[in-house]
Amino acid sequence: MRRGNFAAALSLLDETPERSSAECLYLRAVCQRYLGRLEKALETLSLLRESAPDHARAWQETGHTQRKLKNGQAALSAYREAVRLNSALVASWRALTELEGEVGSAQRAELAARQVKRLSELPKELVSVISLIHEGRLYKAEKICRAFLQANPSHVEGMRLLAELGLRLNVLDDAEFLLESALEFEPDNAFVRFDYVTVLARRQKFAAALEQAARLRQGQPGNPSFEMAYANQCMAVGDFDQALTIYDQVLEQLPDHAGVHLSRGHALKTIGDSDGAVAAYRAASQARAEFGDAWWSLANLKTYRFGPAELDLMREQEARKDISRVDRYHLCFALGKALEDLAEYAESFAYYQRGNELKGAELSYDPERISQEMAAQKRVCTPAFFADRESVGYPAPDPIFVVGLPRAGSTLIEQILASHSQVDGTLELPNVLALVHRLNGRQKLDETPRYPGILDQLDHQRFAEFGQAYIEDTRMHRQGAPRFIDKMPNNFRHIGLIATLLPRARIIDARRHPMACCFSGFKQLFAEGQEFSYSLEHIGRYYREYVRLMDHWDHVLPGRILRVRYEDVIGDLEGQVNRMLDFLNLPFEPACLEFHKTRRSVRTASAEQVRQPINQSGLDLWQHYVQWLGPLESELRSLPANEFGQT
Repeated sequence: MRRGNFAAALSLLDETPERSSAECLYLRAVCQRYLGRLEKALETLSLLRESAPDHARAWQETGHTQRKLKNGQAALSAYREAVRLNSALVASWRALTELEGEVGSAQRAELAARQVKRLSELPKELVSVISLIHEGRLYKAEKICRAFLQANPSHVEGMRLLAELGLRLNVLDDAEFLLESALEFEPDNAFVRFDYVTVLARRQKFAAALEQAARLRQGQPGNPSFEMAYANQCMAVGDFDQALTIYDQVLEQLPDHAGVHLSRGHALKTIGDSDGAVAAYRAASQARAEFGDAWWSLANLKTYRFGPAELDLMREQEARKDISRVDRYHLCFALGKALEDLAEYAESFAYYQRGNELKGAELSYDPERISQEMAAQKRVCTPAFFADRESVGYPAPDPIFVVGLPRAGSTLIEQILASHSQVDGTLELPNVLALVHRLNGRQKLDETPRYPGILDQLDHQRFAEFGQAYIEDTRMHRQGAPRFIDKMPNNFRHIGLIATLLPRARIIDARRHPMACCFSGFKQLFAEGQEFSYSLEHIGRYYREYVRLMDHWDHVLPGRILRVRYEDVIGDLEGQVNRMLDFLNLPFEPACLEFHKTRRSVRTASAEQVRQPINQSGLDLWQHYVQWLGPLESELRSLPANEFGQT
């Protein structure tokens, strides 16, 4: 191919045993394009994208081929997808500089030109690092980046890329330090400051993130990306009016920007404006018909019902061979929900299954590793461990932790308790999980985790320091009530740590019928985390491990955890409200029974449901799908009968 002998190269590719691999298909398409066999090249690329929808160079090659065929709009769409998947593709950016200008997108053309200039000026090692990051080969990217920085210790772009790797590997302390250092060298570097905003937000330093986003915005007024960054941080600190104002201003510049409509919809959903959210999500889907996240966001309201025309359009878009994996699995989950509402359960399950398979293929979930982590909790957090630390920790009584599996009713419990005058509802706060990452330190996948074993080695004073830091770091999410809720579900894996840091904290375990809970999780496309939920076998095994670990916490921390079953709340709201308030030493308030009238921002999938009065719809929905849930039933069979409501 380098010699220009494409016919001979194509012949060799046809003979190789790996001829159906992604790399061979890609090289075949390139040869076919150079030989002028353009329709054949498109056929090859269609096969490649079907087997590897996130292959960025396949999209770039599609753009090259469509451009040769004079199909400007198809080329434009392909190049846009290519740079979305891999921002280091200079040829795609160069093509976009021309094509965006031809369709009148001056701002996008200017952005593309800046990217061409930036990438052309970068050392080739760093361009390789960018590509490796986008391909998910993070450890190789880190090795190259660190070697480059050893030779060029003050290279700002190298520092920024190493920080990005830290962000992706959850080494947030390192990422923040690197970006702070890079800004000292180049305080006007917008790329670095933009990433700094992201890291600060991930570290829950929302006030600092908002300040940095404001500086970014002031440096380039009217830049849509920076306006959006500022609006998103306004959302994070609860300033929804300002966020919505900015989204509207950006839409005046870019009225067909699907992503801005989507963000605006999320803000409106959070504050309870359901009609406004629906209009925004529909605008996003109209701006880009294949935009799976827009369709899923409508479905994820749980109260929206799709019309026949919308259902046909979603089916049509999902059947396309040229959409990204991300759009496809969002469409699959949306179609699953739409067909569920129409009682078309067989087709609904087929889409749910397809969506889970596509999403699961992106992840590297290892159920054995999770089992080992939970076993380590039992091994370390023994009665003797807690007896030795009886007087440690920070004595604030403020936090109420609501734990369990997602879709087990934790948002309903939070909404009930947050309706009490002495309790603030907050978010699924990541502070405990962030501390766990810190205690684990830098890890490679094959290394034995330091946590929870490191808890045995910590000076007792550190527990009080960590507990106080938790209270201070979460204060910005509170509105002034003496108590507040942290409803990160996965905190159940770290109750030993919580009980040691905050000995007066109260813990509520939200529990639901295992089949109902697990299938509800299987149907849910989560924004992040919950990697166990994309396989019936994995989610069933995870549920079993959860029950066993909670049994352990009950044994070693008697009286510290209240179990609240979703079905009991639905069947006897007043009795369960009184039971929870007694456990929390709070007086009864009627507002807790009328929780659906409480006006507050809710950011979980159950946001619209908890704004409705109690009803029993959905309790046994899983039974409509029981013929396809054999793998889940097998995993749950060993649970005790009382988990299923049997005596």
